[in-house]
Amino acid sequence: MKRAFSLVELLVVIAILAILSAILFPVFAQAKQAAKRTTCLSNVRQWSLGLTQYTLDADGAFPNNGDPYLWVGKRMRWTLMPYLGVGQREGAGFSSASGSPQILVCPSDPGAGSYDQTSYAMSATLYHSPNQIAQLRLRNLIPGLQNPLLGNDTQTESQAFDPSRKIGFAEWLNGHRNPGKPAGFWGTLKPGLAPGDDRFNGGRNSAFLDGHAGFVEASRQTRSADDCPDMNLTPGGIAGTDR
Repeated sequence: MKRAFSLVELLVVIAILAILSAILFPVFAQAKQAAKRTTCLSNVRQWSLGLTQYTLDADGAFPNNGDPYLWVGKRMRWTLMPYLGVGQREGAGFSSASGSPQILVCPSDPGAGSYDQTSYAMSATLYHSPNQIAQLRLRNLIPGLQNPLLGNDTQTESQAFDPSRKIGFAEWLNGHRNPGKPAGFWGTLKPGLAPGDDRFNGGRNSAFLDGHAGFVEASRQTRSADDCPDMNLTPGGIAGTDR
């Protein structure tokens, strides 16, 4: 006679499989997220390299096309497009791009489509003087809500006091480490453009002006005048530091 599994034995096997699944699935999820974070960090480094090539062609000057909202990724990216290896016309749809558009998008960014398929932003301190930055606030950075108080002022590499501590590019959202949903530099804004309570949650892949890149926790970043981890309003502007 062939011996079959008893009900108890089957239940034991099922229990063991359930325990293994509970142990392994979170590990697999963490590994997947780590891979996305690494891809995103590589993208940020590529943006930094593109900026370096731009400044070489511009005698050390950072991008400035007169747009007061140039920091926003979907506006900033066109000034650096020739240096990113992505052949895309300004205004063209994302699907019509040639080259490798993945450099524009973080794999962990759920809202990239809302920002013209660009997950990254450039610091406004690269085209505003330290004196201008001292007068700007969060409300002056958001397109369509309130016009900026001041015009643009091209900054150069030589004006950065400590390039290894000044962020030039960063992810807009804290998509890699967040206790809730990803939030921008100012967190989930409250009525009246007040910074959200979650503004210091998580962190972002960031590229510094000396060319290196890394993950910067929001809670350890220099606080702006609006009490936010905002590279756009770094105290001291381009001469200040973000960490």
